[in-house]
Amino acid sequence: MKLLALDTSSEGCSAALWLDGRVTERFEVAPRGHTRLLMPMVRELFAEQGLSPTDLDALAFARGPGSFTGLRIATGVVQGLAWGLDIPVVPVSSLAAVALAAIETHALQEGDCIAVAFDARMGEVYWGVFRCEAGLPVLLSEERVCPPDAVTLPPDAGGNWYGAGQGWTLKEQMPGELVERLSAIDDTLLPAAAQVAKLAEQGMANGQAVPAEQAQPVYIRDEVAWKKLPGRE
Repeated sequence: MKLLALDTSSEGCSAALWLDGRVTERFEVAPRGHTRLLMPMVRELFAEQGLSPTDLDALAFARGPGSFTGLRIATGVVQGLAWGLDIPVVPVSSLAAVALAAIETHALQEGDCIAVAFDARMGEVYWGVFRCEAGLPVLLSEERVCPPDAVTLPPDAGGNWYGAGQGWTLKEQMPGELVERLSAIDDTLLPAAAQVAKLAEQGMANGQAVPAEQAQPVYIRDEVAWKKLPGRE
């Protein structure tokens, strides 16, 4: 399978090609450079591999949570390509991408757990907890946005716990007993297209691909606000 993955959900901007199990990537930290960098990265990858967009079987993108503006950039590019090429899209959680980066970077073992935090601004963090199973992150509870002092770990999840993601720079605001449970924290990890591509390959196998019009960003904060409106369920 040949799959193109994109990520613009954070300060990082990246594109990656999954080519039958081999991944090549372009990545750059550029908080305001996503629009300028993304398509040149894609063109470089295609040229390097001697491919064209028509060779692709699928697309993938980091669907959030993350930067609202960044998410819209990747979503727009992926939707345009998917419509033009008539191929499916696999949306991938940005939090899961960082959980996979932690598994790979720190050689986490089967059953180890990862608490991923992104700085959501406005005094909140995006939060997701995962368990390493067969080398991949499995979500343990619903991804959410909340103040740092409200983050929690599933009470029935054992094993070693690790913190990942730049939201952990706010650990002084998180519950002390939670932070003490962690074996280590890596607050440098960002979402990246290489991990998005690997998770998307599994997503394709598990039937998670969608048509272009259903490839939508997940903001979480907007969804929470919508649910809180009077009369909304």
